[in-house]
Amino acid sequence: MDTLIVVLILAALIGYTYYLNREKKNAEAEATPAGETVSFVFTETDGMPQSIEIKPAAGESVKVARDAKNAWALTMPDKAEANQSSAEAAASQVSALQVVSTLPADADPSVFGFDAPAYVITLGFAGGKTHTLEIGDSTPTQSGYYVRLDRKKIMIVSQGGIDALTQMTVFPPYLNTPTPLPTETPVPATEGAATPGPSVTPSP
Repeated sequence: MDTLIVVLILAALIGYTYYLNREKKNAEAEATPAGETVSFVFTETDGMPQSIEIKPAAGESVKVARDAKNAWALTMPDKAEANQSSAEAAASQVSALQVVSTLPADADPSVFGFDAPAYVITLGFAGGKTHTLEIGDSTPTQSGYYVRLDRKKIMIVSQGGIDALTQMTVFPPYLNTPTPLPTETPVPATEGAATPGPSVTPSP
């Protein structure tokens, strides 16, 4: 009986995996190509991002934002000075995210990994405007990622652009890499040795 249950569960898992792959391929086939003209996730009307926060499914979030002097600063995971060129490169990468194709409006988000996104990227723009990008599964061809903009529009976005951004969670753009604080290692007591007590000065 136990063997039969295991076989049934395995068959169900194989069937579900096949269903997901078929749905992804169908959706990719039905996706509307961006066309000959290059299409980007964000347009000139959005402008350049003023803050970038990347939250991975596992691990620490990283956030950089412009300060009062219009310089980039790290606010997560620690407050620190940011490497200006690295932070500016990340902002430029946001503006350069290229849309490969757009999925149909009735596409099931759960099929593409949005029930538990690998990353959630929150972007702040001038005027207090914000956008959210959820990064789902990679495409069957491994050429892009399924990305959902503001929990509405599902697109396939070029892989290189997303990978360049999510690398910030591995290598935050610190100006100076924080030095880990030294930890005191307790000295083990020698077996049989007496624990020294307080010194006593003899009375005259």
